[in-house]
Amino acid sequence: MEAHRKIALVSPYDHAFHGGVADHINSLAWQFREWGHTVKIIAPCKSADAVEDDDFIPMGRAVPIPSGGSIARVSFSVWLKPRIKQMLEREAFDVVHFHEPFAGLISKDMLSLIDPAESTAIGTFHTYEGTRLYKIGAKHLAMPYFRMLQGRIAVSRPAHQFISRHFPGEYDIIPNGIQVDDFANAEPFEHLKNDGMVNLLFLSRLEKRKGLKYLLGAFSKLKWDWPNLRLLVAGGGKPDADSLRILSERNLQDVVFLGRVSDEDKFRYYKTADIYCAPATGKESFGIVLLEAMAAGAPIVASAIEGYSSVITHEREGLLTPP
Repeated sequence: MEAHRKIALVSPYDHAFHGGVADHINSLAWQFREWGHTVKIIAPCKSADAVEDDDFIPMGRAVPIPSGGSIARVSFSVWLKPRIKQMLEREAFDVVHFHEPFAGLISKDMLSLIDPAESTAIGTFHTYEGTRLYKIGAKHLAMPYFRMLQGRIAVSRPAHQFISRHFPGEYDIIPNGIQVDDFANAEPFEHLKNDGMVNLLFLSRLEKRKGLKYLLGAFSKLKWDWPNLRLLVAGGGKPDADSLRILSERNLQDVVFLGRVSDEDKFRYYKTADIYCAPATGKESFGIVLLEAMAAGAPIVASAIEGYSSVITHEREGLLTPP
Protein backbone atom coordinates (compact mmCIF):
# COMPACT_ATOMS: atom_id res chain seq x y z
CA MET A 1 0.00 0.00 0.00
CA GLU A 2 1.26 3.48 -0.89
CA ALA A 3 2.33 5.81 1.90
CA HIS A 4 -0.20 8.28 3.20
CA ARG A 5 -0.20 11.59 1.33
CA LYS A 6 -1.73 14.95 2.11
CA ILE A 7 -3.25 16.20 -1.13
CA ALA A 8 -4.68 19.56 -2.17
CA LEU A 9 -7.13 19.64 -5.09
CA VAL A 10 -7.23 23.21 -6.37
CA SER A 11 -9.98 24.59 -8.61
CA PRO A 12 -10.18 28.10 -10.07
CA TYR A 13 -13.98 27.82 -10.31
CA ASP A 14 -16.64 28.61 -7.71
CA HIS A 15 -17.12 25.20 -6.10
CA ALA A 16 -20.71 25.94 -5.15
CA PHE A 17 -21.71 25.63 -8.82
CA HIS A 18 -21.96 22.21 -10.44
CA GLY A 19 -19.83 21.56 -13.50
CA GLY A 20 -17.53 18.98 -15.03
CA VAL A 21 -14.41 20.17 -13.21
CA ALA A 22 -16.14 20.43 -9.82
CA ASP A 23 -17.69 16.97 -10.20
CA HIS A 24 -14.35 15.51 -11.26
CA ILE A 25 -12.60 17.04 -8.25
CA ASN A 26 -15.26 15.72 -5.88
CA SER A 27 -14.86 12.22 -7.33
CA LEU A 28 -11.08 12.40 -7.04
CA ALA A 29 -11.34 13.55 -3.43
CA TRP A 30 -13.65 10.65 -2.60
CA GLN A 31 -11.35 8.09 -4.22
CA PHE A 32 -8.16 9.44 -2.63
CA ARG A 33 -9.84 9.37 0.78
CA GLU A 34 -10.91 5.78 0.17
CA TRP A 35 -7.23 4.99 -0.37
CA GLY A 36 -6.39 6.52 2.99
CA HIS A 37 -5.04 9.89 1.90
CA THR A 38 -5.96 13.24 3.44
CA VAL A 39 -7.57 15.53 0.87
CA LYS A 40 -8.45 19.22 0.98
CA ILE A 41 -10.38 20.98 -1.79
CA ILE A 42 -9.36 24.61 -2.33
CA ALA A 43 -11.49 26.88 -4.50
CA PRO A 44 -13.35 30.17 -4.54
CA CYS A 45 -16.89 29.95 -3.25
CA LYS A 46 -19.86 32.28 -3.03
CA SER A 47 -20.17 31.48 0.69
CA ALA A 48 -18.21 29.34 3.16
CA ASP A 49 -21.19 27.08 3.92
CA ALA A 50 -22.27 26.53 0.30
CA VAL A 51 -20.14 23.36 -0.03
CA GLU A 52 -20.90 20.34 2.14
CA ASP A 53 -17.37 19.12 2.74
CA ASP A 54 -15.60 19.52 6.07
CA ASP A 55 -12.27 19.51 4.25
CA PHE A 56 -13.18 22.31 1.86
CA ILE A 57 -11.06 25.47 2.14
CA PRO A 58 -12.84 28.47 0.57
CA MET A 59 -10.46 30.89 -1.06
CA GLY A 60 -12.09 34.17 -2.05
CA ARG A 61 -15.11 34.99 -4.16
CA ALA A 62 -15.52 34.41 -7.88
CA VAL A 63 -16.79 36.62 -10.69
CA PRO A 64 -18.56 35.31 -13.83
CA ILE A 65 -16.73 35.71 -17.15
CA PRO A 66 -17.53 34.30 -20.64
CA SER A 67 -15.25 31.40 -21.54
CA GLY A 68 -15.50 28.86 -24.35
CA GLY A 69 -19.22 29.38 -24.88
CA SER A 70 -19.92 29.04 -21.17
CA ILE A 71 -19.74 31.16 -18.03
CA ALA A 72 -16.72 30.53 -15.80
CA ARG A 73 -16.85 31.81 -12.22
CA VAL A 74 -13.25 32.44 -11.21
CA SER A 75 -11.38 34.59 -8.69
CA PHE A 76 -9.14 37.45 -9.76
CA SER A 77 -8.51 38.76 -6.27
CA VAL A 78 -5.03 40.18 -5.82
CA TRP A 79 -5.37 40.21 -2.03
CA LEU A 80 -5.33 36.46 -1.38
CA LYS A 81 -1.60 35.76 -1.58
CA PRO A 82 -0.84 36.30 2.17
CA ARG A 83 -3.78 34.07 3.07
CA ILE A 84 -2.64 31.41 0.60
CA LYS A 85 0.89 31.54 2.04
CA GLN A 86 -0.43 30.98 5.58
CA MET A 87 -2.62 28.12 4.39
CA LEU A 88 0.26 26.36 2.61
CA GLU A 89 2.50 26.68 5.66
CA ARG A 90 -0.24 25.35 7.92
CA GLU A 91 -1.31 22.42 5.74
CA ALA A 92 2.12 21.29 4.42
CA PHE A 93 0.73 19.38 1.43
CA ASP A 94 2.70 16.57 -0.17
CA VAL A 95 0.88 17.03 -3.50
CA VAL A 96 -0.90 20.09 -4.86
CA HIS A 97 -3.07 19.17 -7.83
CA PHE A 98 -4.20 22.17 -9.88
CA HIS A 99 -7.17 21.92 -12.24
CA GLU A 100 -7.05 24.47 -15.08
CA PRO A 101 -4.03 26.12 -13.42
CA PHE A 102 -4.04 29.18 -15.69
CA ALA A 103 -7.62 30.25 -14.96
CA GLY A 104 -7.95 33.05 -12.40
CA LEU A 105 -5.21 33.97 -9.94
CA ILE A 106 -5.47 31.46 -7.08
CA SER A 107 -3.47 28.71 -8.79
CA LYS A 108 -0.79 31.13 -10.02
CA ASP A 109 -0.36 32.54 -6.51
CA MET A 110 -0.10 29.05 -5.05
CA LEU A 111 2.40 27.90 -7.67
CA SER A 112 4.64 30.87 -6.95
CA LEU A 113 4.62 30.02 -3.22
CA ILE A 114 5.12 26.25 -3.35
CA ASP A 115 8.54 24.86 -2.47
CA PRO A 116 9.13 22.13 -5.10
CA ALA A 117 11.35 20.28 -2.64
CA GLU A 118 8.42 19.98 -0.22
CA SER A 119 5.34 19.69 -2.47
CA THR A 120 4.78 18.17 -5.90
CA ALA A 121 2.76 20.42 -8.23
CA ILE A 122 0.51 18.67 -10.77
CA GLY A 123 -1.65 20.38 -13.38
CA THR A 124 -4.71 18.90 -15.08
CA PHE A 125 -6.05 20.56 -18.22
CA HIS A 126 -9.72 20.07 -19.05
CA THR A 127 -10.29 22.72 -21.70
CA TYR A 128 -10.78 21.98 -25.40
CA GLU A 129 -10.99 25.62 -26.43
CA GLY A 130 -9.60 28.39 -24.28
CA THR A 131 -10.44 32.05 -24.04
CA ARG A 132 -9.27 34.69 -26.51
CA LEU A 133 -6.40 35.37 -24.12
CA TYR A 134 -4.49 32.47 -25.66
CA LYS A 135 -4.83 34.04 -29.09
CA ILE A 136 -3.51 37.45 -28.06
CA GLY A 137 -0.35 36.20 -26.42
CA ALA A 138 -1.35 35.89 -22.78
CA LYS A 139 0.05 32.35 -22.85
CA HIS A 140 3.52 33.90 -22.59
CA LEU A 141 2.54 35.29 -19.19
CA ALA A 142 1.46 31.80 -18.09
CA MET A 143 4.60 30.02 -19.34
CA PRO A 144 6.61 30.55 -16.11
CA TYR A 145 3.79 28.88 -14.15
CA PHE A 146 3.62 26.06 -16.67
CA ARG A 147 7.30 25.34 -16.03
CA MET A 148 6.60 25.12 -12.29
CA LEU A 149 4.34 22.10 -12.83
CA GLN A 150 6.16 18.84 -12.14
CA GLY A 151 3.46 16.73 -13.78
CA ARG A 152 0.89 17.54 -16.48
CA ILE A 153 -2.35 15.75 -17.29
CA ALA A 154 -4.89 16.21 -20.11
CA VAL A 155 -8.31 14.63 -19.67
CA SER A 156 -8.70 13.60 -23.32
CA ARG A 157 -7.03 13.65 -26.72
CA PRO A 158 -8.87 16.86 -27.73
CA ALA A 159 -7.80 18.53 -24.47
CA HIS A 160 -4.21 17.41 -25.06
CA GLN A 161 -4.21 18.66 -28.64
CA PHE A 162 -5.39 22.07 -27.50
CA ILE A 163 -3.13 22.65 -24.51
CA SER A 164 0.01 21.17 -26.08
CA ARG A 165 -0.39 23.52 -29.04
CA HIS A 166 0.04 26.47 -26.68
CA PHE A 167 2.23 24.83 -24.02
CA PRO A 168 4.40 22.08 -25.57
CA GLY A 169 5.67 19.46 -23.16
CA GLU A 170 5.12 15.99 -21.78
CA TYR A 171 1.57 15.12 -20.74
CA ASP A 172 -0.23 12.05 -19.50
CA ILE A 173 -3.75 11.58 -20.85
CA ILE A 174 -5.93 10.43 -17.96
CA PRO A 175 -9.70 10.52 -18.61
CA ASN A 176 -12.13 11.80 -16.02
CA GLY A 177 -13.75 9.26 -13.74
CA ILE A 178 -16.98 8.92 -11.77
CA GLN A 179 -18.31 6.88 -8.86
CA VAL A 180 -20.07 4.18 -10.89
CA ASP A 181 -22.04 2.73 -7.97
CA ASP A 182 -23.79 6.05 -7.34
CA PHE A 183 -25.43 5.77 -10.75
CA ALA A 184 -25.71 1.99 -11.12
CA ASN A 185 -27.45 1.51 -7.77
CA ALA A 186 -29.78 4.51 -7.94
CA GLU A 187 -33.54 3.99 -7.85
CA PRO A 188 -35.59 5.51 -10.69
CA PHE A 189 -38.49 7.84 -10.03
CA GLU A 190 -41.36 5.37 -10.14
CA HIS A 191 -44.01 7.98 -11.02
CA LEU A 192 -42.02 8.77 -14.18
CA LYS A 193 -40.77 5.30 -15.01
CA ASN A 194 -44.03 3.38 -14.87
CA ASP A 195 -46.63 5.71 -16.36
CA GLY A 196 -46.38 4.50 -19.96
CA MET A 197 -44.21 7.40 -21.15
CA VAL A 198 -40.78 7.09 -22.78
CA ASN A 199 -38.36 9.44 -21.02
CA LEU A 200 -35.70 11.37 -22.90
CA LEU A 201 -33.26 13.10 -20.55
CA PHE A 202 -31.22 16.25 -21.08
CA LEU A 203 -29.05 16.92 -18.03
CA SER A 204 -26.69 19.87 -18.31
CA ARG A 205 -26.40 23.56 -17.66
CA LEU A 206 -28.81 25.47 -19.89
CA GLU A 207 -26.18 27.16 -22.03
CA LYS A 208 -26.52 27.74 -25.75
CA ARG A 209 -23.59 25.48 -26.65
CA LYS A 210 -25.29 22.54 -24.93
CA GLY A 211 -27.69 22.38 -27.89
CA LEU A 212 -31.08 22.22 -26.16
CA LYS A 213 -32.78 23.95 -29.10
CA TYR A 214 -31.75 21.13 -31.44
CA LEU A 215 -33.12 18.52 -29.06
CA LEU A 216 -36.40 20.43 -28.79
CA GLY A 217 -36.60 20.61 -32.58
CA ALA A 218 -36.05 16.86 -32.91
CA PHE A 219 -38.48 16.16 -30.07
CA SER A 220 -41.22 18.16 -31.81
CA LYS A 221 -40.89 15.96 -34.91
CA LEU A 222 -40.67 12.66 -33.04
CA LYS A 223 -43.74 13.55 -31.02
CA TRP A 224 -45.94 13.14 -34.10
CA ASP A 225 -45.08 9.44 -34.42
CA TRP A 226 -44.48 8.68 -30.74
CA PRO A 227 -46.97 10.72 -28.69
CA ASN A 228 -45.87 8.97 -25.49
CA LEU A 229 -42.46 10.69 -25.54
CA ARG A 230 -41.53 12.93 -22.63
CA LEU A 231 -38.48 15.19 -22.39
CA LEU A 232 -36.96 15.80 -18.95
CA VAL A 233 -34.69 18.85 -18.87
CA ALA A 234 -32.48 19.08 -15.77
CA GLY A 235 -29.91 21.78 -15.15
CA GLY A 236 -29.35 25.26 -13.85
CA GLY A 237 -29.87 28.38 -15.92
CA LYS A 238 -32.53 29.59 -18.34
CA PRO A 239 -33.36 28.28 -21.84
CA ASP A 240 -31.92 30.36 -24.67
CA ALA A 241 -34.18 32.47 -26.88
CA ASP A 242 -34.30 29.89 -29.70
CA SER A 243 -35.37 27.14 -27.29
CA LEU A 244 -38.14 29.34 -25.88
CA ARG A 245 -39.30 30.18 -29.39
CA ILE A 246 -39.52 26.50 -30.37
CA LEU A 247 -41.45 25.69 -27.21
CA SER A 248 -43.92 28.48 -27.93
CA GLU A 249 -44.33 28.20 -31.69
CA ARG A 250 -44.74 24.43 -31.69
CA ASN A 251 -46.76 24.33 -28.48
CA LEU A 252 -44.66 21.44 -27.22
CA GLN A 253 -46.25 19.20 -24.63
CA ASP A 254 -44.56 16.84 -22.17
CA VAL A 255 -41.40 18.92 -21.82
CA VAL A 256 -40.60 19.09 -18.10
CA PHE A 257 -38.07 21.64 -16.84
CA LEU A 258 -36.69 20.38 -13.54
CA GLY A 259 -34.17 23.13 -12.80
CA ARG A 260 -30.93 22.38 -11.01
CA VAL A 261 -31.15 19.01 -9.26
CA SER A 262 -29.27 17.56 -6.30
CA ASP A 263 -26.64 14.87 -6.79
CA GLU A 264 -28.98 12.23 -5.40
CA ASP A 265 -31.76 13.26 -7.77
CA LYS A 266 -29.28 13.38 -10.65
CA PHE A 267 -28.45 9.72 -10.10
CA ARG A 268 -32.16 8.89 -10.08
CA TYR A 269 -32.99 10.85 -13.24
CA TYR A 270 -30.28 9.01 -15.15
CA LYS A 271 -31.82 5.76 -13.93
CA THR A 272 -35.27 6.99 -14.98
CA ALA A 273 -34.14 7.86 -18.51
CA ASP A 274 -34.98 5.54 -21.39
CA ILE A 275 -32.61 7.55 -23.60
CA TYR A 276 -30.01 10.12 -22.57
CA CYS A 277 -29.52 12.95 -25.09
CA ALA A 278 -26.34 15.05 -25.34
CA PRO A 279 -26.79 17.51 -28.24
CA ALA A 280 -23.86 19.85 -27.45
CA THR A 281 -22.53 21.73 -30.46
CA GLY A 282 -18.86 21.76 -29.47
CA LYS A 283 -16.24 23.06 -27.02
CA GLU A 284 -16.45 19.89 -24.91
CA SER A 285 -13.11 18.29 -24.07
CA PHE A 286 -14.55 15.10 -22.62
CA GLY A 287 -18.22 14.67 -21.74
CA ILE A 288 -18.49 13.31 -18.21
CA VAL A 289 -22.28 13.18 -18.64
CA LEU A 290 -21.77 10.30 -21.07
CA LEU A 291 -19.94 8.29 -18.41
CA GLU A 292 -22.74 9.03 -15.96
CA ALA A 293 -25.40 7.86 -18.41
CA MET A 294 -23.48 4.67 -19.17
CA ALA A 295 -23.03 3.95 -15.47
CA ALA A 296 -26.79 4.22 -15.02
CA GLY A 297 -27.40 1.92 -17.99
CA ALA A 298 -29.11 4.58 -20.12
CA PRO A 299 -28.82 4.35 -23.93
CA ILE A 300 -27.13 7.44 -25.38
CA VAL A 301 -27.67 9.66 -28.40
CA ALA A 302 -24.97 12.34 -28.60
CA SER A 303 -23.44 14.84 -30.98
CA ALA A 304 -20.40 13.59 -32.88
CA ILE A 305 -18.15 16.32 -31.51
CA GLU A 306 -14.53 15.57 -30.68
CA GLY A 307 -14.94 15.51 -26.91
CA TYR A 308 -17.84 13.07 -27.08
CA SER A 309 -16.24 10.94 -29.80
CA SER A 310 -13.28 10.39 -27.47
CA VAL A 311 -15.65 8.78 -24.95
CA ILE A 312 -18.03 6.68 -27.03
CA THR A 313 -17.83 4.93 -30.39
CA HIS A 314 -20.82 5.16 -32.74
CA GLU A 315 -23.12 2.12 -32.50
CA ARG A 316 -21.04 0.61 -29.69
CA GLU A 317 -21.57 2.62 -26.48
CA GLY A 318 -24.15 4.88 -28.10
CA LEU A 319 -25.29 6.66 -31.25
CA LEU A 320 -23.42 9.71 -32.54
CA THR A 321 -25.09 12.21 -34.83
CA PRO A 322 -23.68 15.25 -36.63
CA PRO A 323 -24.04 18.36 -34.43
